[in-house]
Amino acid sequence: TQQTMYQSNKSTGPVPTGTRPVLAARSYSHGKQETDEEFDARWVTYFSKPDIDAWELRKGMNTLIGYDLVPEPKILEAALRACRRLNDLASAIRILEAVKDKSGPHKEIYPYVLQELQPTLNELGIPTPEELGIDKA
Repeated sequence: TQQTMYQSNKSTGPVPTGTRPVLAARSYSHGKQETDEEFDARWVTYFSKPDIDAWELRKGMNTLIGYDLVPEPKILEAALRACRRLNDLASAIRILEAVKDKSGPHKEIYPYVLQELQPTLNELGIPTPEELGIDKA
């Protein structure tokens, strides 16, 4: 008597060991892979549009924060300058809070980003969440 071993699979129930359920797969590799520099340039260009509106700023930041990365300081600088053009201090503070959140357990990232952005923050008159005392919540 042969005993068949089973492993658990949440989507299809028990599956005999050694077999795999067929999963739909799509290949998106037909396009050109974007380099890090091209990615950064695309976002800097997006946030540097002189006619960007508040919705586009929020949409861009939500999309950017949705990626598995912490945005480069040059992208964040362009976004903060867009906030200044829109006179939207609240969005600027939210951007800094989002960067701190995205840094997660890597405690060295947020101080580095703040260090790189400090001249821009000073120029634009944007305080950090820490300077406002809202980082404690």
